[in-house]
Amino acid sequence: MSLLRVKYLSFFFILISLFSFLNIIYSYYFNLYLNLNTYYFSFVVSILIGLIFYRIKPIEKKPSIFEKILTVLLGYVLMPLVLSIPFYLSIYNLTFLNAYFEAVSGFTSTGFTIFENIKHIDQGLILWRSSIQWIGGLYFLYSIIFLIDIYDESLKKSLTNFISFNSSEVIKQSIKILLLYSVLTLSIFIILNILGIRSFNSLNLAMTLISSGGFLPVNDLSSILVNDIQVIIFSLLMLISFFSIFFTYNLIFLRNKNINFFYEDIHLFLYFIVVVSIFFIFFSYDANFTYSFLSLVSSISNIGVSLEVNQSNLNFIYILLVIVGGSFFSTSSGLRFLKIYSLTKYSFNQILSYSRPKNVFMNKLVFSKINFDSKDINKYFLTTLVFIISFFCLTILLSLSNIDFEHSFKLSLLTLMNTVNSSAYGLSDFDFQNLHFITKYFLIFFMIIGRVELLSLLLIVKKFFFKN
Repeated sequence: MSLLRVKYLSFFFILISLFSFLNIIYSYYFNLYLNLNTYYFSFVVSILIGLIFYRIKPIEKKPSIFEKILTVLLGYVLMPLVLSIPFYLSIYNLTFLNAYFEAVSGFTSTGFTIFENIKHIDQGLILWRSSIQWIGGLYFLYSIIFLIDIYDESLKKSLTNFISFNSSEVIKQSIKILLLYSVLTLSIFIILNILGIRSFNSLNLAMTLISSGGFLPVNDLSSILVNDIQVIIFSLLMLISFFSIFFTYNLIFLRNKNINFFYEDIHLFLYFIVVVSIFFIFFSYDANFTYSFLSLVSSISNIGVSLEVNQSNLNFIYILLVIVGGSFFSTSSGLRFLKIYSLTKYSFNQILSYSRPKNVFMNKLVFSKINFDSKDINKYFLTTLVFIISFFCLTILLSLSNIDFEHSFKLSLLTLMNTVNSSAYGLSDFDFQNLHFITKYFLIFFMIIGRVELLSLLLIVKKFFFKN
């Protein structure tokens, strides 16, 4: 067990105990006693596991990347077990599988839910659902730091000038992430309150937006966003999880403005402007553009929530935007825009080099001095290949579970991209509660696969099957 560096996981189990304690205080303050005892159980279990993991002494050697990947995967399996306790012990008679499914969905910031009517859930449990997303988003950001060595050099340079992190740099970056993540959450909460949104809904939505999650405190978002100003501001707030979490920090506090720290966000900003312009010109003729704008931003940030507006002609476009994803160092999922852009540019340069052999084509990222080499391209290609294989396998498995092909196709993409099903994708009424138990296990497995860097799966396969 010590080989898996479980001491890294101890912080998050203690964090779960902190949120359990906050839920206890909240329940007492507002006289919400229906599920109060469940948070005592999650508090005791999480703090015990956290202390035990903290006391385990790791082997005095630098952990291999394989051990780090397994540690991250172990966290995605174990922590939802503790997070599912309030669901399982609640008054709503959930089976263990349904409780675990809800916890994994929240922790991976996917947002699939087995609850048919959110109005029937007490406020304490709604807050717990949102807390799960918040913890999961922070775990995802920390995991990027933990697995920084598997990423290519160009993506590393958007975060740090170090080739590899030592322990002091890891601690420094981790503290910075925690502070930024918390401050941004508080800022979103305050802005939503200023817009006139109820404090309870603002708090839950703030934790949803910062984590790219999909859980809502209500059945229909339109019951919260009642005017165009609220819709537009809410849409812009979703961009926080689209750009790098360090973007605002670097703009304000970075003394020597190194372009390498901004080049990805510059690309993302141009991508966003182009997509919005295309939508405004070609797809706003038959509906209020603010509705399309919200679905558009929700898709590129992998949040997925939308207003209940019929836009069946745009479902496929929104799903394509979900695949692209956002920043390398954000809580959004997706293949990442910069990877797709680099892979496309490299492919075109290769084709042109054969048609014009006398010309030299530079594989250079615009707005930076960074050149991506064949090793980076190989990683991008393999990541895309793993995604296609995973998507193909999950679509077949869902189709064999008596789900029609269209829904299987859409649900597979949303699962791997950790994006909630909504009317933007024509899946708002999908019933997860009555799915076959094997289908739920498939979805749980691929929700975790989608949240872990796809390249890490290849390293695991290489470790087991290609040891030489």
